[in-house]
Amino acid sequence: MNYDGMSFRDLIEEKAKSLPDHTAFYDGDEPYTFGELNSCAGIMAQELSCLGVKKGTHVGLYGPNSANWVICFFAIQKLGAIGILLNPALKAGEVAALSDIADITCLCFGDSPAVRDEEAFTGELCSYKDCGIKKFYKISKERRLKEISYGIESVSNTDLAIRPEADDAALMLFTSGSTGKPKCALLSAYNVLKAALESRDSQRLTSGDRTCLILPLFHIFGMVAGLFANLCADSVMYLPEDIHASTLISLIDEKKCTVFHAVPTMMLMILGNPDFAPEKLSSLRCTILSGAAATREQIEAFRRALPKDNFLSAYGLSEMAPVTTLPYGDTLENCIETVGKPMDRIKLKIADPVTGNELAFGETGEILVRGDNLMTGYYRVRVEDQSIDGEGWLHTGDLGYMREDGYLCLSGRLKELIIRGGENITPKDVSDAVSTLEGIEDVKVVGVPSDFYGEEVCACIRLKKGSGFDEKAARERLKGMIARYKIPSFFLIYEDFPLLATGKVDMVSLKRDAAERTGR
Repeated sequence: MNYDGMSFRDLIEEKAKSLPDHTAFYDGDEPYTFGELNSCAGIMAQELSCLGVKKGTHVGLYGPNSANWVICFFAIQKLGAIGILLNPALKAGEVAALSDIADITCLCFGDSPAVRDEEAFTGELCSYKDCGIKKFYKISKERRLKEISYGIESVSNTDLAIRPEADDAALMLFTSGSTGKPKCALLSAYNVLKAALESRDSQRLTSGDRTCLILPLFHIFGMVAGLFANLCADSVMYLPEDIHASTLISLIDEKKCTVFHAVPTMMLMILGNPDFAPEKLSSLRCTILSGAAATREQIEAFRRALPKDNFLSAYGLSEMAPVTTLPYGDTLENCIETVGKPMDRIKLKIADPVTGNELAFGETGEILVRGDNLMTGYYRVRVEDQSIDGEGWLHTGDLGYMREDGYLCLSGRLKELIIRGGENITPKDVSDAVSTLEGIEDVKVVGVPSDFYGEEVCACIRLKKGSGFDEKAARERLKGMIARYKIPSFFLIYEDFPLLATGKVDMVSLKRDAAERTGR
């Protein structure tokens, strides 16, 4: 199928026409074919239209992964409305704040933690003066649209006659906010499908693959590498009932899933679960690790446990994903040290954060990218405050360098750069060294305020089960590994790091907590 110039509505309707009985995904044990997905989306589109949703309406989509979430996404697209994808872990007040940023007027909500009492939830939302949501539509799992007797053929509504174009505004994704206030990235079907096709090919997805899809669909990783890469490949997706490690182990084993994607934290939970055994995950051939950096020790552990699996590191942003990915079947060293090479049709360069001049191979600077899957821009952000410059380059705020062989190596966030007494310290340099110390499970390095130095280095560490930590011995070993000024002034032990719903560490909260614990 030629996806060039397709809107999301075109995509699902073409799939329903050419492969009506092909299973697109399972929600738990219930299959949904392309024909059923299209019919259900038509039913829901008619109902949303009755609430006033039409081309250009800003519709919030708030709920965990489910059949009705996917159906609702396509229902919104059938009407040419704009889907604003919201984290289902958000509380009512947080949803209200984001609704103001994105001008949401209708909210489709599912079985989120904040919606245990539907009346209380909607009432609280409406109590916030800045909340513009006037209409609500429930997409609970309890409602099974497949059981409704009428289908897309019976839908008669003038709003469905207005067909969206491929480059129309189709959805908004909020940046994670892990290092600052979230912004709303505006994307078209053209952006997303171009990215999904690249991701499909990098994963070598075919109609014979079975993907265990736990990536949250409100996130760019789940939207591109998960939902649309699989839809474009006609592979089958499984949406598990929950994301407990034991559930995932059982699902992958029972369905013989071949593809799985996760953040490193989730992989650690699976390998550490009592139900884990290598043979239960032996069907996996491809696992993308993204959303957070994995240490050398973690990747080596993953490969030892699942030697037949191809672990691909990748790099992307809500504004543009994927940017790079590791070539399929690449070496362990490249998987550990890099996030792969730029995807086709994407340009990447490293620039000096101060002068803007392009840097040579091996020199660390800000990563700049541009290409077909780049967002239109941030919604309701002034032109002069956009991250895209006059030449079309997105200034990512990420630090890294290019190797002469074309691989990209990440160094951290520009905002996370620690400046200690005039010395620039990249957190990754410190965390790479600390992670090699005995007993370390995971480490995050942040800067904490200092009256004398401006900032000092603080290592936040999680220990392996049953391990202790000898700070004096750690400092002695680090002296032979990194410059003295990079050695952490503080070591803080954590049982768990604060996490965002995407599984990424909430660096804003972690840095704030570290400052409080060090009395800064």
